[in-house]
Amino acid sequence: MLEIKNITISYQNRPTVKNFSMDLKEGEIASLVGESGSGKTTVIRAVLGLLAGGGKVTEGDILFGGKSLLKNTPDQWRKLRGTDISMIFQDSGAMLNPIRKIGAGFVEYIRIHEDISKGDAWKKGIAMLERMRLPSGDNIMNSYPFQLSGGMRQRVGIAMAMTFRPKLLLADEPTSALDVTTQAQIVRQMMELRDDYGTSIIVVTHNLGVAAYMSDRIVVMKNGEITDSGSREDILHGSHSGYAQRLLDAVPSLGGVRYV
Repeated sequence: MLEIKNITISYQNRPTVKNFSMDLKEGEIASLVGESGSGKTTVIRAVLGLLAGGGKVTEGDILFGGKSLLKNTPDQWRKLRGTDISMIFQDSGAMLNPIRKIGAGFVEYIRIHEDISKGDAWKKGIAMLERMRLPSGDNIMNSYPFQLSGGMRQRVGIAMAMTFRPKLLLADEPTSALDVTTQAQIVRQMMELRDDYGTSIIVVTHNLGVAAYMSDRIVVMKNGEITDSGSREDILHGSHSGYAQRLLDAVPSLGGVRYV
């Protein structure tokens, strides 16, 4: 479904991600794990064609459904983003307009991608919010982002991203700004989306525990390169690099037992 073929991503002719390759099957969850600055977010931004600051894929190719994303025109990108490929950001609240109510932005988003009345778009938005277990969707739609908790804003972001049942969901540190209890709820709901819709997910995370819990495959990155890649069992219990082992050793233990 998604195939990233030996890409190099450069800023001002300086490579920041080098020789990166991975593939993702339908309904599969993969995690990109590594320290800050390792290139994780750069990779998923390249998949969505949203590299900032003049970044470019200078080598390799990214195929989605067998077609090269690098050849997309601006109009093709507009049709693809938010429908077949969606993204959840680290703090979805920061991506919402602070002076507009949730409903105004949600309805506009739906109507950009679908020929539908405002009333029907409003109902569709409420249905998606309630699908994400947000109580009283109508009240949420009539709220400003600052009136919601971090966990509620993140659920709003996921609800918007999943409105058109995308084939691929890109999640950039979707739980890092949340408390542990809310993190667990968001992770479980993302896995339910995979189970219900067959959506493939790439998760960027620092948290190896999150990656181990939800992922079928784990890719470990450092300094813009892959140091390890394989199934969850391969990374957690098989042979891997010293860097991957240090990440595993950094996971806290409880009573002398580490649950990763």
